[in-house]
Amino acid sequence: MSDELLNLKDVKKYFGLRGAPWRKAQSVRAVDGVNLVVRKGETVGLVGESGSGKSTLARVATRLLDPTQGRVEIGGTDVTRLRGRRLRPIRRQIQMVFQDPQASLNPRQSVGTILSTPYRAQGIRPTRAQLVELLEQVGLAEQHLERYPHEFSGGQRQRIGIARALAMKPGLLVCDEPVSALDVSVQAQVLNLLADLRDELGLSYVLVAHDLAVVRQVADRIAVMYLGTIVEEGPAAQVYEAPAHPYTKALLSAVPVPEPGVSRDRIVLTGDVPTPINPPSGCPFRTRCYKAEDVCATERPVLEPVQGSTEHRAACYFPEPPTSERKQ
Repeated sequence: MSDELLNLKDVKKYFGLRGAPWRKAQSVRAVDGVNLVVRKGETVGLVGESGSGKSTLARVATRLLDPTQGRVEIGGTDVTRLRGRRLRPIRRQIQMVFQDPQASLNPRQSVGTILSTPYRAQGIRPTRAQLVELLEQVGLAEQHLERYPHEFSGGQRQRIGIARALAMKPGLLVCDEPVSALDVSVQAQVLNLLADLRDELGLSYVLVAHDLAVVRQVADRIAVMYLGTIVEEGPAAQVYEAPAHPYTKALLSAVPVPEPGVSRDRIVLTGDVPTPINPPSGCPFRTRCYKAEDVCATERPVLEPVQGSTEHRAACYFPEPPTSERKQ
């Protein structure tokens, strides 16, 4: 039996734009040909700038959005075209934790009602003991069941969102920037909670984030997105210590070093991010890349192994050299 919990194959998601009848129809290419596999017990960090398509990909992966093209497999089952009742059993295997803990909770419902919703959607009537167990798993208590979202802090609200996602005992959680709306001290608490739940319940995660430091703390593998595509993927240690794609290297150069007197050589990218309505030909990053040449405009590079590693791949014609070569 395969250990693949999620398998995205050449997934694309385009959003049509409405305009005047005499104008040519246009589409926003939010996700443009992504392949990604998440296995049991693995935490995959999905990183990139705002607008790179991370959140859209997360929603397609959980089937909150229909893909325009490609294939979505959850637990080995093709769920690309499933809807309604046929999709309901799949919801038990994969759940989502949303970015804004305040917007994702119904302000008119008590915590007990919010936690009961996944059960009712599956035709189950939960007991109070089940709801209390969910709260205790995320560090809250039974007396919180009768309270409403506005009575909690941001960190507590996000814990409630995590508890709701755990109700059906899924194997995979897709977390869409789960700590970006929280204070720094609270971010660490929520990330530690996710790590503890992973060890205790055997969970796997897709952790969407734009903060590379956050992802590095918990991720086993990193996938870097730019303009709807994955430009680099590999084990977290290899991606952080020896980034192969120029875009990844530029992102890491912007991360502050938490040591007085120590700094990185900053790489400042020129130009603006191209529009996903009309992306560049060839490599999507070539218009801002400091290593771009004519070949980059002809055909899009594919993810290929770099630095002698079969697991570390980059979509670049001129990848960065291994760390040992850089020091020479």
